[in-house]
Amino acid sequence: MKILALEEEIEGVALEEFHPYLQAEARQVWSLVQSGVLREIYFRQDRSSSVLVLECDSVAEAGRVLSTLPLVQNSLIRFELIPVKPYPGFSRLFNEP
Repeated sequence: MKILALEEEIEGVALEEFHPYLQAEARQVWSLVQSGVLREIYFRQDRSSSVLVLECDSVAEAGRVLSTLPLVQNSLIRFELIPVKPYPGFSRLFNEP
């Protein structure tokens, strides 16, 4: 199952609070990429937050995977998890009217 994870702001967290954890965060992200669970990762262009694409058996599993991130563990970020499925609309192109 493909899961889209959108980083959400936590009220009252200052940017300098992130610094002690950024190297460990990058290391854990790399580990998740290497394991095949984290398929894609981006930063939004319109604000400072991340967008991740995970491949997991469930939304609950995606939550457990993201809970291994140091920024999540230290309550600096959280994620909205959105299960997605393939777009089925292209079949309309091949149906006779």
